[in-house]
Amino acid sequence: MNLTDDDFTLFGLPQKFALDRTALDACWRQLQARVHPDRFAAEGATAQRLAMQWSVRVNEAYRRLRDPLTRAAYLCELRGAPIDAHNNTAMPAAFLMQQMEWRETLEEADAAAEVESLDDEVRTAERALLDEVRQLLDERGDAATAAQRVRALMFVARFREDIEARLDALGQ
Repeated sequence: MNLTDDDFTLFGLPQKFALDRTALDACWRQLQARVHPDRFAAEGATAQRLAMQWSVRVNEAYRRLRDPLTRAAYLCELRGAPIDAHNNTAMPAAFLMQQMEWRETLEEADAAAEVESLDDEVRTAERALLDEVRQLLDERGDAATAAQRVRALMFVARFREDIEARLDALGQ
């Protein structure tokens, strides 16, 4: 193992968006069993420090790979199409109009049922975007377009947080 390996190499998994979550979880458990600092307690401070670095690296990679959004962003970066969300917020006009409609619907919703209905609609759109990202990365090899969709997914994820906050405010 090498600390500088990409996350997929570290876990011995193919560099694809579609990921077998069971295999990922099993690899994580195996890696943690090998590098956990408790295994090196009797080997001195240097060995424990190195084990801690490995444990942190394995956990960071696991968190990045298990979440579809961060996995997609990571794959885009590995393939030369960084997300650059802070500097590149350009979105297609149709997506921006959809966002405005969703926000307006959320602001006007008086009841939890209305917000839950909106949440269902947003989840459906999110699943469609994730499937498109999968196709772009795994089938078409189009990381640049996938990066645009990942930026859209980031907007959707933030909006879903707003929906959750609204549901909490409505007592759900």
